[in-house]
Amino acid sequence: MGSGPAGQDAWSSVQPITARSRRVMLRTRDGVPVEAAYDPGPGPANGPVIVLAHGFTGDLERPHVRRAAGVFAQGAAVVTFSFRGHGRSGGRSTVGDREVLDLVAAVEWARSLGHEHVVTVGFSMGGSVVLRHAALHRGRTEARSDAVVAVSAPARWYYRGTAPMRRLHWLVTRPAGRIVGRVGLRTRIHPHEWDPVPLSPVESVPLIAPTPLLIVHGDRDPYFPLDHPRMLAAAAGGGAELWLEQGMGHAEHAADDGLLARVRDWATASWTTATAE
Repeated sequence: MGSGPAGQDAWSSVQPITARSRRVMLRTRDGVPVEAAYDPGPGPANGPVIVLAHGFTGDLERPHVRRAAGVFAQGAAVVTFSFRGHGRSGGRSTVGDREVLDLVAAVEWARSLGHEHVVTVGFSMGGSVVLRHAALHRGRTEARSDAVVAVSAPARWYYRGTAPMRRLHWLVTRPAGRIVGRVGLRTRIHPHEWDPVPLSPVESVPLIAPTPLLIVHGDRDPYFPLDHPRMLAAAAGGGAELWLEQGMGHAEHAADDGLLARVRDWATASWTTATAE
């Protein structure tokens, strides 16, 4: 998603997909091909891995996604992937519903590479996906997340309280909007409404504990005002950390390198804590 003045791209060098990286095409449980990339990072082979879930209209090759991956890769292995309907992945976007299956495929792949501690970090739509994924895949399964970070995530569905969200609803729900999405934003959007309506982010949060949860949100987010992160944190009943970032806009574009490094450090600290227990 785009953003207003506070959400312009935070400047940094962009981390390319290098020769050290591995590129694959995963297949989800419902048969959708999902492109993914892996950077081993500087740590041990069984160390923590961050699985990055991008926002709506992003993909693993977008500069803002590569920049975030580059900061994360300074302290951990990183898996990036393109949600269905985005980039070279197949299928069509369901704007946060069946995308959980894409994240499952990425997490399971990360574990197959030898990583025992997987932290999912999602931005905007990806933030809603990591919350729902953590709620739906608990226990000792290969699809589980060991810690969760939701950045600029919505708390509830169908929110139209800001101009950017009203534009987004037009893009998703109208035939002309979906043409704009496909041609102008390289995002192929499913034409049908949700049936059934998936578990919302705020309904998901109480199901995540005891998995560590971090909620990050900017106080100048033009898409979702501060009642969204506060609602998510309240739903956790004390089981989540809440970072309200002064002057920050929306999602990957607005997260500067300093914030991304703090998120990375939180993710790797969750691994250190887990191994010490």
